Amino acid sequence: MHTVDTTLPADESVARSGETLRHGEWRDELLKTGIRGKRGQFILFSRVEPLPGTRWVHAEAETRPNDLGADSVQEPQGIYAQPVRAVISFGSEHAPLEQRQVELAIEEAQKLVPRPKIIVFAAFQFDPEAAKDIDETDWPGVTLLKAQMDDDLLTEDLKKKRKSNQSFWLVGQPDVRIEEIKKGKDKGKYRVEVLGFDYWNTKTGVIESGGTDKISIWMLDTDYDGRSLFPKQVFFPMSGQKDGWSRLAKNLKAEIDEELIEAYRGTVSLPFEIGENKRIAVKIVDDRGIESLKIEEV
Repeated sequence: MHTVDTTLPADESVARSGETLRHGEWRDELLKTGIRGKRGQFILFSRVEPLPGTRWVHAEAETRPNDLGADSVQEPQGIYAQPVRAVISFGSEHAPLEQRQVELAIEEAQKLVPRPKIIVFAAFQFDPEAAKDIDETDWPGVTLLKAQMDDDLLTEDLKKKRKSNQSFWLVGQPDVRIEEIKKGKDKGKYRVEVLGFDYWNTKTGVIESGGTDKISIWMLDTDYDGRSLFPKQVFFPMSGQKDGWSRLAKNLKAEIDEELIEAYRGTVSLPFEIGENKRIAVKIVDDRGIESLKIEEV
């Protein structure tokens, strides 16, 4: 008597088993809500479907031209006035999206025909090096975007009452400047200034600089090791006289340097010495609670 071998041929699609249901929920939600951008902009989709034969790119979509790049749906605007193909790579439920996934997803996307115009990496958290690669990858004609996924997407039943109707948020890139102090008592040290956020404008398809008025908190690691962020300085630009460090000082009932408290409400760091890794990291959280990271070599 012969037995029948029911083992499936091994290929990359095997690694996708067990994720289909959750990815299906996320695709449905992405089709329903789109991706919220800056100043009321949206990237909306006419379809979001599974993409067979790939492991790291989990879905393909088509943009709705009357919505992508328009503050209203009156008429198409910008370079995406026609529907364009987008693909989506979802991060893990329980861990940050890693650099390796970014690399492999890009490799898979390069083999797709027709070539996508937009690659969206959607995750609950982004590994710092993964975020850096997404921001710095130069693929002419293709835009790589980061989308923050709302924690509500982790719930078993998305139909339950939720704190927000928006599930995906376009993540900006911090715009920072680092300079060496040339004179005075801090000569030889460095100083970082946060200039604002760089956001992808859905109307024009280009990166534009934004202001600092929507930064709730930003943190500076003066010796970033490429793995973990250890803030050495923390700032609360939007805090008032009774918030941020001022509130902590009041609660501690200690003698606090008022000038220092004021400095920690700004967008310019205190002077610091650069560490052995010769690299800094700036993490910013905006008023929506969306996090972004900027890594700079010194």
